[in-house]
Amino acid sequence: MLPDRRNFVTIPAPTDVHAAWLPEEAFRPVGTRRTLVLADGLLAETVRAEVAAACARYGGSVRQQAGGGEFDLVLALSTAEQPVEVAPGECGAEGFALAHRDGVTVVVADEPAGLLYGLFHVVRLGESAFGAERPVEWHRPATPRRMLGHWDNVDPHPVMGQVERGYAGGSIFWRDGGPRGDLARVRAYARLLAACGVNAVGVNNVNVHATEAHLLTDRLGDVAAIADVLRPYGIAVHLSVNFAAPIALGGLPTADPLDADVRTWWARTTEQVYAAIPDFGGYVVKADSEGQPGPFAYGRTHADGANMLADALAPHGGVVCWRAFVYNHRQDWRDRSTDRARAAYDHFAPLDGRFRDNAILQVKHGPMDFQTREPVSPMIAAMPSTALAVELQVTQEYTGQQRHVCYLPAMWSEVLGFRPWGRDGRSVADVAAGGGLVAVSNAGDDPYWTGHPLAQANLYAFGRLAWAPRLDPAAVLDEWIGLTFAAGDPERLRGPLHAMMDGSWRTYERYTAPLGVGFMVRPGHHYGPDVDGYEYTPWGTYHFADRDGVGVDRTRASGTGFTGQYPEPWSEVYESLEECPDELLLFFHHVPYGHVLHDGSTVIQHIYDTHFQGAEEAEQTRLLWEKLAGAVDPALHARVRERLDEQVRCAGEWRDQVNAYFFRKSGVPDARGRRIP
Repeated sequence: MLPDRRNFVTIPAPTDVHAAWLPEEAFRPVGTRRTLVLADGLLAETVRAEVAAACARYGGSVRQQAGGGEFDLVLALSTAEQPVEVAPGECGAEGFALAHRDGVTVVVADEPAGLLYGLFHVVRLGESAFGAERPVEWHRPATPRRMLGHWDNVDPHPVMGQVERGYAGGSIFWRDGGPRGDLARVRAYARLLAACGVNAVGVNNVNVHATEAHLLTDRLGDVAAIADVLRPYGIAVHLSVNFAAPIALGGLPTADPLDADVRTWWARTTEQVYAAIPDFGGYVVKADSEGQPGPFAYGRTHADGANMLADALAPHGGVVCWRAFVYNHRQDWRDRSTDRARAAYDHFAPLDGRFRDNAILQVKHGPMDFQTREPVSPMIAAMPSTALAVELQVTQEYTGQQRHVCYLPAMWSEVLGFRPWGRDGRSVADVAAGGGLVAVSNAGDDPYWTGHPLAQANLYAFGRLAWAPRLDPAAVLDEWIGLTFAAGDPERLRGPLHAMMDGSWRTYERYTAPLGVGFMVRPGHHYGPDVDGYEYTPWGTYHFADRDGVGVDRTRASGTGFTGQYPEPWSEVYESLEECPDELLLFFHHVPYGHVLHDGSTVIQHIYDTHFQGAEEAEQTRLLWEKLAGAVDPALHARVRERLDEQVRCAGEWRDQVNAYFFRKSGVPDARGRRIP
């Protein structure tokens, strides 16, 4: 039985935060209509409250009974009498049907969650939802779990701060060792997430420190308070937990997943969690990775560890999201046989079929660490008998840290559409349909949520692609523009913003690490160029540049054998120097600087050309934005301009450092005679 806490309606909207893609003006088409809501329950109350607020602003009306009037918009459960024929069970738990006929727009759903998503879809459509006849459209989410993970610390970390890899201020949940208590901000965040399709949130860092560990037990009330505010928008709370919690919190001498006392402790603790949060989503675990405790300490496997937690969660309907980001971070840089890219597959592929049904293996989309360009992780094809969730990174750790414009859905779309088994096989999106799509959030307590106002588009688009992975990223960006700037003149903005953002991921790629080689960033904070920053460290992130060439040999014939982790045809494509895609060449092969790419350019000339081109494109982006002065709020324009100034500066630094480095290594001058420092 869920707690019936409906105070969310009375929590005032924050006045010090940007409305993002839910400005009041976006609700005008709904707010001017006569609306009927035929549903009961907490989420139905949310639907009614959203419509009522819009009608109060724009003169429309909302009713809960069908008799005595005509309506322009009907939102109804499939069990109620409704103007279209939708039988119960056709929509699913979160889906909805949409139609417009005889002057009435109808949204029908099996559950109130579907009505909530349907309402926000009508808001996206704007006036077009009430225009021409529209036959019945079915909208069902492609993935069951569309989750944002917050790497937020309750206690500020001495190095990582309040939010690890956060580039938008502090946490919206925590501050200085305790809860922020700012429920209005959390409620506004819940609205934004529901409006783009997100249905789950992890509220603390996967690197669980001492204070955060207590959220599982004596500080559980802090998590329950967050869950109360997220619940009316259909968002379930997940909690990152410390694998060694039975020792740290329970006083046991061991955390061995096969120990009976340990298993009893987890079962009893999990029961207490569900007593406080009946719709709790489950646990997130980072184990045996980068210093976090795990089952290896007891000679157990990751399946043993995950299954222990899955068994504790199963009676309550919860899941454990077990991260596959496990590798040796104390490598000997002299040893070229060790390959960090191999690690996840080597650890987990032999365990396929040994995980419980409610244990979800959470796999980063690439084999390394959210680089600007990586191949799709071979893990995604390696475990057909295990539920997998694919993990993306919305926060721009390696893609400009929300100081640079970098519209990531173009990358995500390539990843989700990739077919590991070849043209006729399943896609990454198909695999994710079994476990979900997860991303590291980029939101913080900055007035613009994401630091860079244009980075909001990445957060919005994650939810949309998690719901419908085959959406065109440019079309999703167009939605975001139309909603975010609804109060102004979105038509004036569409052209310039598409020109600035559609290709911005590739612009960023051009002026940073070339041809898939990755990791040429400053160690620690990962911002800005440092070509040899990680080259002689234990982290396993190398490019092996010397006077003769650059790149990592990951072939079976002469390298680490990583190409053999892929099924055909990709194992052969990546093995072949002739067939390997240029954009991934240096990820899979060590080649001379004079190696000729498919476009006829040499590797060294490609490095020069792309870095000059990328820096020039960053300058063009700034010029486009300057021309929009007066078309957007002055404060927002100033914030974006300040970020673009930094992007132009940093892109020039990338260009000069990378080009100078490879000129000095290779001794080959730029064929176009441009100045290289």
